[in-house]
Amino acid sequence: MYLEKINFPEDIKKLSIDKLDTLAAEIRAFLINSVSETGGHLASNLGTVELTIAMHYALTCPRDKIVWDVGHQSYTHKILTGRKEEFKTLRKLDGLSGFPKTNESRYDAFNTGHSSTSIAAAIGLAKARDLNGDTYNVVAVIGDGAMTGGMAYEALNNAGRDNTKLMIVLNDNQMSISENVGAMSTYLNQLIVSQKYVNTKSGIQKKLKQMPVGGEALYNLMSKTKDGLKQMLMPSSIFEELGIKYVGPIDGHDIKRLVHVFNKAKKLNMPVLIHVITKKGKGYKPAEQQPSVYHGVGKFDAKVGIQSVKDKPATYSDIFGRTLVELGARNDRICAITAAMPLGTGLNEFGNIYPKRFFDVGIAEEYAVTFAAGLAKGGYVPVFAVYSTFLQRSYDQILHDVCIQNLHVIFAIDRAGIVGDDGETHQGIYDISFLAHIPNLTVMAPKNGEELKKMLEFAVEHNGPVAIRYPRGTASNIMYSVNNPIEYGKSENIYSGEEIALVSYGAMMDVAADVYAYLMTKGCNPTLINARFASPIDEDMLYGLSKYKYVFTLEDNIYSAGFGCLLSQRMAENSIGNVHIHNFAFPDTYVEHGSRELLLDRYGMSANKIYKRIIEIMGEE
Repeated sequence: MYLEKINFPEDIKKLSIDKLDTLAAEIRAFLINSVSETGGHLASNLGTVELTIAMHYALTCPRDKIVWDVGHQSYTHKILTGRKEEFKTLRKLDGLSGFPKTNESRYDAFNTGHSSTSIAAAIGLAKARDLNGDTYNVVAVIGDGAMTGGMAYEALNNAGRDNTKLMIVLNDNQMSISENVGAMSTYLNQLIVSQKYVNTKSGIQKKLKQMPVGGEALYNLMSKTKDGLKQMLMPSSIFEELGIKYVGPIDGHDIKRLVHVFNKAKKLNMPVLIHVITKKGKGYKPAEQQPSVYHGVGKFDAKVGIQSVKDKPATYSDIFGRTLVELGARNDRICAITAAMPLGTGLNEFGNIYPKRFFDVGIAEEYAVTFAAGLAKGGYVPVFAVYSTFLQRSYDQILHDVCIQNLHVIFAIDRAGIVGDDGETHQGIYDISFLAHIPNLTVMAPKNGEELKKMLEFAVEHNGPVAIRYPRGTASNIMYSVNNPIEYGKSENIYSGEEIALVSYGAMMDVAADVYAYLMTKGCNPTLINARFASPIDEDMLYGLSKYKYVFTLEDNIYSAGFGCLLSQRMAENSIGNVHIHNFAFPDTYVEHGSRELLLDRYGMSANKIYKRIIEIMGEE
């Protein structure tokens, strides 16, 4: 067993290169067993084992810097940099993060979690190195669909222009979460398939060396003019046109070859792109066959793989997807858009049934929003299904291209609120704050799965931009005695009471209902309100709150510019009553990884802690 002796990258260098394939097999087995116990990103990490070993074998980290794009494929890097024993805590509260974090290890050069960022960050690190007169290597690892993101091309343009010493490793597994789409994917496939240049050059070199007279001289001449020969045999790559040396494609599971290439690339004083071909899920047959399913997984039996569970509870994504299919049957102007996540957002079925009205734009959220604006201007009703954390990238396009023109674009915001195990970079706790103040944009949130259906139906009929935010996971199926139709800008009274009003927004309704029940046992008779809209806030509700002594708002967003903050501001502006208002929301911070339940409790947002705080507040009064 070699892995048990590996604690840091310098330990790898003690092994002969012939032993590294065995180490790779041990790491792969470790990953499968470990992730099956904790959950995590499996398929992408199984595909980068040899690549990571080769980089650490050729580089000297942490002096040399590796910047991981997205970062969910960095598990092998973590194993090799002193965190192997912590894998049992992976993505658990106060445990090992599923992404690179500079405060977790000095071997993590840059925090990452969203895609298409590594090249830009690496150029910045390389420029800082040059300004300091230093000489270490900087490597950007990009892949899993990140080359469909526009920021990657902005960075490539600058890398070529500045001619900065830099290595860019393009980990090409033809996948993001789902299968890659777009012209760049097609282009990279052509580079893989077209081996004319590689094969011809190899054959000519071999024959020249075998010539008894003059062969060596001709070989040296050819080496000096190889760029010209390459241009004759195969058009230059887009990367070389940008001023970046292109090397590849290379088998990303051939450690010896990778180490050789990295050692050569270190000697070049210019940007180099190393095109590496890997197989997502490699070494674990279920993941190889279904890489999308094994991209991000919960706990599973490693021996049998993930087993489909019949009649499993519907998630909000499931309900959204099914409802959109039904609406699409009735309205042929409805289109669906995803940014490389048809499975995760529930759009697979819509794409299968209505392929001409389904658009997977790749990891390009900014483009998706403006593309949707164009569709809406052309008379269609585009529905962009996107995770809250990724919609952050499109703020300017939402405001400038959609809302100024008051276009009928629907934003189906999945994973709003706490998403849990992915941590700071993925928590959807900021969207109310960056959306609710935009003029023309209606911002809604359902209390349960049934209300999500009604809100989507409302959004299709509404003439203007609408955002519907809903959480990750199983949809609440709690049915309340009141279930009013959706009316623009109107809240819903669930229970009417006196003195205390609980105003819940969206997914916090289940918590609010528990708080209501606790207060009832205490002899209180509170009112429970389902706000439904963060923009516009119900005017009738605002003035109706004036009759209560205490108003408590609940939301799964940060405090600043959140629902409660907006409601408090509106009441103050309109001098509505002498009301004590307290807003239960997440603090203005970055919330770490951990289960939703544990995080709600840690931040005082569980039903029990909210109830206790309410009793304290009333006692203080």
